[in-house]
Amino acid sequence: MVHTVETLHASLDALAAREPGFARILETHGRPEVRQSERGVASLMRTIVGQQVSVAAARAMWAKLEGAYGSPPDLAAVLTATDEELRAVGQSRQKAGYLRSLAGLVLSGELDLANLPADDEEAIALLTKIKGIGRWSAEIYLLFAEGRADVWPAGDLAVQIEVGRLLGLSDRPSEKHLRELAEAWRPHRGAVAVLAWHSYNAVGTPL
Repeated sequence: MVHTVETLHASLDALAAREPGFARILETHGRPEVRQSERGVASLMRTIVGQQVSVAAARAMWAKLEGAYGSPPDLAAVLTATDEELRAVGQSRQKAGYLRSLAGLVLSGELDLANLPADDEEAIALLTKIKGIGRWSAEIYLLFAEGRADVWPAGDLAVQIEVGRLLGLSDRPSEKHLRELAEAWRPHRGAVAVLAWHSYNAVGTPL
C-alpha cells in the first residue's frame, strides 16, 4: 500500500537500500507526502471531466456537473442525459460519451469498483473498458484511490525523466525500457513513481 505514511516510508526505505539514486533523492528532497484520492466512481468521473483542461476549469466543470446531477452524480441520470444536457454543464460531446460509458458499465454491474480484480493487470484491463480511460488513468486510479503498492505508470513522462536522471542514463528511457528496469524494484514500484514525481516537481528540468 502507498496510502499511509508508514507503508510509503517502508517502501522508500527498501528502495533506498537497493538503489543509491533513490537514496540521493531522499537525502536531497526529503520524503514525499502521501497522496490519496477517493475510491469509487466519482474519482473516475473527475478524471474524465478534468481531461485536457486546467485544474481551475476542471473544478468549475465538476461543480456544474454535481449541481445538475447530485454529489456524487446520479449515474442513471448521467446515462440517460443527452449531449446537449451535458454540454449545458460544461462537458464536450466526447466527454459526455465517456461519462455515459462509465455510468453504463457501473450500473450494469460489469464494472464493480468495490471489487476490482486483485491482479493489477486484470484491474487495468477492466478499467480501460471505460471510454476515455486509458492505461495511465487506470494506473493512477489504482495507485492513489486503491493504494496498490506495485502499480507502475511507466508511460508517465515525469517518471521517465526522473528515473532516467537518477540512474544517470544519457537519454530518457522509453516505457518499454522503464518497465524492464523496474522489475528490480518490485513490489515497491508505486513508491518509485511517487518519489519520481516528488523529485520532478522539486527539480523540474528535463533530462
